[in-house]
Parts: sequence; C-alpha cells; structure tokens
Amino acid sequence: MPDLKLAKLPERKPVKMTINLAPDLHQALTEYAAVYEAVYGRAEPVGNLVPYMLTSFLESDRGFAKARRAKS
Repeated sequence: MPDLKLAKLPERKPVKMTINLAPDLHQALTEYAAVYEAVYGRAEPVGNLVPYMLTSFLESDRGFAKARRAKS
C-alpha cells in the first residue's frame, strides 16, 4: 500500500449535544453574536458560533495541551 502524505481523514459526522446554560452566559453569548455581526457584517446564530469558540478555547489552553500530549 502506498505511503500517502495525507493521513486518513478523521470522523466528520457532527455530534449533536444539548446543554443547559446559565441565563447570564446565554445573555453574554447573545451579546457576542451581536458584536460579531457588527464587526463582520454577517449575523450568525449563537449555536453556529459556539463550536468555533470552544475550539479556540481548547487550542489556547496550554495546560490541556500538555495533559493531552502526556496522555498519548
């Protein structure tokens, strides 16, 4: 079998989650979406922004990255 530069693609099927938010967090996320629209001129529902916000948070968390490397 040939050795390809492109690794096998990861699972891409979205996983649906339902979560409960504190009212103040919901308000902050709604306000963030409004600021996002003002900055980029495009409205996005909070639900579309949250996955990218979580990804950004996890990628910037050095402690998490270190623990993850140690685990693998």
